[in-house]
Amino acid sequence: MRPVSLSILLSLAACATAPGELATSPDPEGIVASASVASFPDDQLPPAPTTLALTAFDDLVAGGSARVVVYNAAPGARVYLLSSRAQIGTPVCPPQLAPDCLDLKRRAARLGAGTADAHGTVVFDVAVPANATLGPIDLQAVAVDGAAYRISNLLEDDVEAPELWLTLLHANDGESLLLPDGDAGGAARFVALMDALRGEAAGYGRSGDAAGVVAVTSGDNYLAGPVFGASLDHGVPFYDSLVLGAAGFDALCLGNHDFDFGPDVLADFISGFPNGETFLSANLDVSAEAALHALAQAGRIASSHVVTVAGRQVGIVGATTEVLPQISSPRDVVVNAVGPAVQAEIDALTAQGVDIIVLISHLQSVDEDLALLPTLSGVDLAVAGGGDELLANPDDLLLPGAPAPDGAYPLTAVGADGASVPVVTTSGGYRYIGRLVARFDGAGRVVGVDDGLSGPQRVIGGAYDDAVTPDATIAATVETPIQAAVDDLAASVIGTTEVALDGVRSHVRTQETNQGDLIADAFLWQARALAPVRALPSPAFAFTNGGGIRNDDVIPVGDLTELDTFDMLPFSNFLTIVPGVSRDQVKELFENAASRVEFTDGRFAQVAGLSVVYDLSGTPQLADGSGVITQPGSRVVELTLDDGTVLVTGGVVQPGADLDIAVIDFLARGGDGYPFRGLPFEVLGVSYQQALRTFIVDGLGGTVPAVDYPEGGQGRVTFLP
Repeated sequence: MRPVSLSILLSLAACATAPGELATSPDPEGIVASASVASFPDDQLPPAPTTLALTAFDDLVAGGSARVVVYNAAPGARVYLLSSRAQIGTPVCPPQLAPDCLDLKRRAARLGAGTADAHGTVVFDVAVPANATLGPIDLQAVAVDGAAYRISNLLEDDVEAPELWLTLLHANDGESLLLPDGDAGGAARFVALMDALRGEAAGYGRSGDAAGVVAVTSGDNYLAGPVFGASLDHGVPFYDSLVLGAAGFDALCLGNHDFDFGPDVLADFISGFPNGETFLSANLDVSAEAALHALAQAGRIASSHVVTVAGRQVGIVGATTEVLPQISSPRDVVVNAVGPAVQAEIDALTAQGVDIIVLISHLQSVDEDLALLPTLSGVDLAVAGGGDELLANPDDLLLPGAPAPDGAYPLTAVGADGASVPVVTTSGGYRYIGRLVARFDGAGRVVGVDDGLSGPQRVIGGAYDDAVTPDATIAATVETPIQAAVDDLAASVIGTTEVALDGVRSHVRTQETNQGDLIADAFLWQARALAPVRALPSPAFAFTNGGGIRNDDVIPVGDLTELDTFDMLPFSNFLTIVPGVSRDQVKELFENAASRVEFTDGRFAQVAGLSVVYDLSGTPQLADGSGVITQPGSRVVELTLDDGTVLVTGGVVQPGADLDIAVIDFLARGGDGYPFRGLPFEVLGVSYQQALRTFIVDGLGGTVPAVDYPEGGQGRVTFLP
């Protein structure tokens, strides 16, 4: 922020109301100033001083008047006339800091405000009532240029206005986990707790300061699975739309999973919200998708959204991960770089006078936000999404059995402007609501956080002291019909398993598991069965990404139900055959599979029809968004088909015929970074969940044998020590 240099010319004269009056504002003693523009020829303007002019108005008395002429402000700048009241009453600032104390909010009254003309001139006419009782008063003019909106709003809104205690209620990664898990979570409890926390926030002001609340969520607002399947069966409005609408969010960020069913389903999801809620992402261009574009034109999808809280404007800016095309199905949505898009939107908001900025993002982890914020200026608070991290402090109440927190609440980043930015996120699935209570000064700066009130608020029922009574409407209209649909799937037994099947998220993304083997075998079996019907070549092998396996648990020995298959494979992925893939490209596919194992990335492959040996000390392969290799990998050491055909040995591709591969369409399109690079593929018309169900029922005769699917897998994927 840089003050504009200016001159002040003071004259004692009879006060007359000037034409073009812009503003009047009384100070505590009844002084009134009116502002008007007065143009002067360039050759009559005095030179601009290098310091701010301050004039003691010791001889201003009751019934007196004055004219203050401000020169050399920037054309179009807002200029404010202030009355320093340090001599009247008890000063708030320590005496040793006066008169340089910056606490203008309590030491100064705004007498008037005007906009400088083309010559940088504003005239203030000051009048004092005849019955005013005054001591020495200083009159000070402050001009603020177009870039310094934080100062501008402090003075223009009201120097005497109270500070703001802003309660930020936040959530992320709801992922359609709408049903309670015993005493934990549940959409009906979540909505009820949101209502309670919003009501409490009205009383969080201190000593007359203003208080208000903003509620946001940071993406992945739904997720494929049995619950969202019930939403699709129900139609618009989806159950997820009803819950998030009832929660009363001011803005919702778009996450990667929100595109998993494509832009048209996302448009249906947004259209079902009851109150016209706004979805945000500054770096997404939806203009090429008709349904989303229509929502954008209606203001339902935007880069930012401004809400008014206790008379103050709060700007909310959204951002979505740049790897969206590789991990979801945005079709023709254009994904731009996050940093420049977010900064441009912040600048646009501050240019409009918005001086409190909240960033809500879905960048896949809070670490991504901590890396982004030092490149941005103007962010006051940041809410991360996508990582499902639980931030908490020692005294915070967590759900029973909760893991150790991933960090303190809040974390802190330092922006490019040097400002400290509180950064928050929380564990998803409607299990927590984050509450950050931050104090803002009149200039829109964060000057404190209430540690006692801030932290994750658990969503819990049962006999606990903080148990939440579920919202009756959501319980009846959402949870009850979803539970009935899930119960129907759970009652449909399709077979049994002789061995516990490992689908734990951290396992299927880093190593072979027997559940991964079962799923990959199902794809290969189903593709080989359908290939001759479609006059397609029979695939030599199949693989699938660990990120597409979603149950995140171990299925015990016993019955297998239709619900189990949906839990394992919930997305709208379809089985495909990609014919004629060269052996060099096959190696690139498996280099991609191993390129981010250490990050538990979803691209790790579970395989059928071949075996692979990796050396993680090798160079990880890198590729651009089109699958063009920018850094060749050297982690694939051996790659051998089940019939003994060697594709790679010692890291070297062996010559031979091209290969036909069975994969899901998400991967064939380049999802999870797989470098198919636009190779043609044939969709077989069977979802990946259907392929698994049919394989268990028909391919295995209803029994998953322990001998074929031992715990730990069959050694299809191994790593060199």
